[in-house]
This record gives sequence, C-alpha cells and structure tokens, in this order.
Amino acid sequence: MEHFFDRLYSWRVTHLSERMLTLLLSLVVGFFAAVAAYVLHGLINVIGHLLTSSLNAETSNWPYLVYPVVGILLTMLFVRYVVKDNISHGITRILYAISTNQSRLKGHNTWSSVVASAITIGFGGSVGAEAPIVLTGSAIGSNLGKLFRVDSRTMMLLVGCGAAGAIAGIFKAPIAGLVFTIEVLLIDLTMASLLPILISCVTATCFTYIFSGDAVLFSFHIDNSWRLERVPACVLLGVFCGLVSLYFVRTMSACEDFFTRLRQHAYLRWIVGGTLLSLLIFLFPALYGEGYGSINLLLNGDTEADWNRILNNSLFAGQSVMLVPYIALVLLTKVFATSATNGAGGCGGTFAPSLFVGCFAGFLFSRLWNIYEVGVYVPEKNFALMGMAGVMSGVMHAPLTGIFLIAELTGGYELFLPLMIVSTASYLTINIFEKHSIYSSRLARQGKLLTHNTDQSVLTLMQLDSVVDRDFTAVSPDKELADVVRTISRTRGAVIPVLDAAGALLGQIEIASIRHIIFRIELYHHFTASQLMKQPPAVLTDGQPMSEVMRTFEQTGADHLPVLNNDRHLKGYVSRQHLYVQYRKIVADNSRD
Repeated sequence: MEHFFDRLYSWRVTHLSERMLTLLLSLVVGFFAAVAAYVLHGLINVIGHLLTSSLNAETSNWPYLVYPVVGILLTMLFVRYVVKDNISHGITRILYAISTNQSRLKGHNTWSSVVASAITIGFGGSVGAEAPIVLTGSAIGSNLGKLFRVDSRTMMLLVGCGAAGAIAGIFKAPIAGLVFTIEVLLIDLTMASLLPILISCVTATCFTYIFSGDAVLFSFHIDNSWRLERVPACVLLGVFCGLVSLYFVRTMSACEDFFTRLRQHAYLRWIVGGTLLSLLIFLFPALYGEGYGSINLLLNGDTEADWNRILNNSLFAGQSVMLVPYIALVLLTKVFATSATNGAGGCGGTFAPSLFVGCFAGFLFSRLWNIYEVGVYVPEKNFALMGMAGVMSGVMHAPLTGIFLIAELTGGYELFLPLMIVSTASYLTINIFEKHSIYSSRLARQGKLLTHNTDQSVLTLMQLDSVVDRDFTAVSPDKELADVVRTISRTRGAVIPVLDAAGALLGQIEIASIRHIIFRIELYHHFTASQLMKQPPAVLTDGQPMSEVMRTFEQTGADHLPVLNNDRHLKGYVSRQHLYVQYRKIVADNSRD
C-alpha cells in the first residue's frame, strides 16, 4: 500500500501542478462533504421516524424519558470502544488543528462523527448535526492533503474547503459556506485561494440537490413585506438576540465546566446528563433532536391554530393560553438540553441549537411586541426568521454567515436589509461582553487561536519546540577553566550551560564574555565554572506561547535563551536568529498564492 501511495505521489508531481491539484481536490472534497451530509441526515430521519412515528400528539409520551438516555449511552460506548478518541467540539477541534497541528485531522474523523451524531440526534439528543458534518468535511480535506503530501498552506485551504462544502451541502447555501470559512474558521483568503473554496461549495450544493431534490430544511414564504417604520423593532430585536446569545454562550460554558469536573466518572455524567435531558424533553418535546420541525412550524404558521401545534406531545397540548410561556421556557431550557446531551457523552454541535433558539427568540419578541402594542405591528414569522440570523450572528460572532445563511435557506432576500440590521445589532451587543465566538473562546484562553492578525497568526502557527536547539554540551559547576575551554572547542553554541548533578540549570557561561582569559593558560586552574557563569537574562518554559517568547527576546535583547522542561531541567536553547528565520519561513509559506 505504501508503495502505491509513493507511485501516486510521483505521478501527481509529474502530471499536475500544485494549483491544478488543489482545484481537483476541492471538487472531490465538496462531493464527499455532500455525501456525508446526506448520509447523516438520512440516518437521523430514519432513526427518528422509527422511534416517534407512533407517538400520540395529543398528550405527553413516556418514551421521551427513555430514548435520549439510550441514545447517549450507545454513543458513549461507540466512542469509547470503537473510536477510542475524543470527537466532541467539532468546529473547535478544526480550529485547534489549524493553529497547532498544521491542519492535520485524524483519519477516523472522516466517519466517526457521522455515526456518533446520527445515534445521538436520532434518539432525541438536543444538538445539531452541522458541527459533526463540518468536522467530517474538514477531515476529508485534511486526509486527502496528507495523501497527496501538500504543503501546510494548501492543507489549511483543503480543511477550509471541507468546512465550506459541508455548510453549503447541509443547507444548499454556497455563499454561506464560503463566508462561514472566512468568519468562523478565520482563514485568510486571497483571490487565488478563493476559487477552491467556491468550487467545493458549488460542488457540495449541486450534489445535495441531486441527492435530495428541491427539498429544503426550512420553508418560508414572506406574507408581509418589510416596511421602513419597522427599523426600531429590528434594532431592538437585534439587541435582544445579542443578549440571548450572551445567555446561550455563558450558560453553555458553565454547564460544560460542570460536566468537565465529572470527566473521570463517565457513567455518572451519563446518568446526570441523560436524566436532565430526558426530563426536559418530556416537559418540552420541542427540544427533541435538532428541532427543525418546530422551526418550520413558527416560520410557516399563519393562525393561532398553526402555532399552537408546537404544544403537541407535551403536557400543555391544546392549551393555547400557554403558547407564550411555553416558547419562553423552551428558549431558556434549550441550552441546558444541548449541554446535557454533549456533557453526558453524546455527539453534536451548537449550530442548530443557535438557529432553534434564534427562531424562538424572534417569535417571542414579536408576539410580546404585538400583545403590548409597543409600536407598529410586526409579523411573527418574519421576526422568527430574523431572530435565527440574530442569535447565530451573536453566538458565532459571524454576522455575515447569519445574514447569508438565512437568506439562502429561505429565499428571504426581500428581508435582506432587516436581516443585516438584526445581525449587526446582535453582534455589536454581544461583542461588548464576549470578544470571541463560542467556538474560538476555548482556544483564545489558551493563546492558540488563529486570527486575521498576520503577526499573531504566524506566532500561533509557530511552536516553541520546533525552534529549540538541543545540541548543547554542559559543564558542572566545579569544572575548571581548562575543562571549560575544551568544552568550548566541541560546541557550536555561544553559551555553555552549567548544570547540577540532577540536570537543573544553575547558570550559563557566555563565551564572548570570557574571551580575554581563555587563551591564558596560567589561569586554567584558577577559575571554575561556577565563578565564570552568569544568570541568563530570562528563562523560557516548555510549551510557552510564541507571543510571550518573542516578547521576552525583545525585552531582554538576548541572543540566546534557555528552555526548561516541566521538571525545571534544561531542554535546550533558542536563538534569536533561528527564531526569526522560522518566522520568515511561516510568513512566506502562508502568503503564497
């Protein structure tokens, strides 16, 4: 097999230019992303239909207490005994791979998330399928890149093609797929690198149409054209969506921290999370699965009878007076249901939950606005649609993605201007409190987030371990000058480290500072290493962010700095010259078209 791949690599070097290879691979990635999206949604629909088709819509149903727990248990066992790796936080995992692992994703990521999320969501897990599909698409791009041995810049581009193709395929929204890659994955694109992303998006969208026809996830027909006097309501809706987004992000983070504290007790997490999820779904069946059915009810309802159908299968079925409280409670509890699903061991993302919460937030806002006659009448279905864009923009810090995705999903281009108003207002509101999206905040806290700031991005891509020179010769503190001179003759470095018996750094001898005595033989037995050594101007630690390393060099003016491992033993030295050579190389690699 290895010989076959070597021959394949030789053939592509001979017959394909790097650019032609990238364009062909982007088309292949788009196709497989569409296949993955179609297979996942097909599995979810089949499982969901088998489990819920016979339930009575006029009353509550006890199976809602059982299905989610069983689904999460099956997912947990699949991940533990088949995958044997962590596959949660799909989009965060992509960001981590881009910033710290040269955009390399493991081979099992091309299928494991599809299987795990199908089980989780099909059995009622209150999460979305989008993040697993985005991870799958990106993993397809990454592994194709590894197969054809492309450089790091092309590898990152193929990962972006996979993510863009996944979004485009899921929603039949090619522009949203492109914008998502720029805004959420923070990939800088030149005009030359824009074409592969577009090819992937168009390919995925076309094949999705071939697989599933003209059917769309959300159907929407505008009945009430937008009017200028609704601008204040749109602005206030945007602010409301921004606050809802803040609640979503902060609550999700708190719940995640809670389940993280139980990470050593997998079955306890399953019991706690599964019980919470089952109770919430039993009380509010709208929380079951992705919730796209409930979204379509709110987007397509024209009468009270239409909207009251959202109460079906619950304890409140047929009680129209409970519609507004039910909508509000579902809005507040969705984040707990999503957190419990993932925290208990399920697999899914927050993409669909943000759309779900946004739809409910928009409907709740407009219904209360009309009940209390705050201003001019606003159509609930239109504001439910705009709420989807608003909360998505806030949660993901991606206003353009929210605008184009909702417009493409529903054909709601007549609402393009109010979508822009709501999304912008939502983003500006949450940006006051949260500077990073729900996906990037974890990496930002670790200093590992790739951004559009070129200098910061290059430093993020650099790893301290890659610039450490481990070829050093140390001396003990009792060695005489004669021994130090012999050591100097065998070393290439500018400093000689002085270590104790355990390998801990005591100091360093700078060769330039003892040049005036190293040729005076009569002094060879008058000085020891401990007398000649000095303390380094600063010490670097293993795993330290490169931004701090650069700052340390600038502050000290040093040419060489020692790096200590976690046991405070000397690992090696970093030279200023080597650091800047590596910096320039990464800049060149990532600036090439």
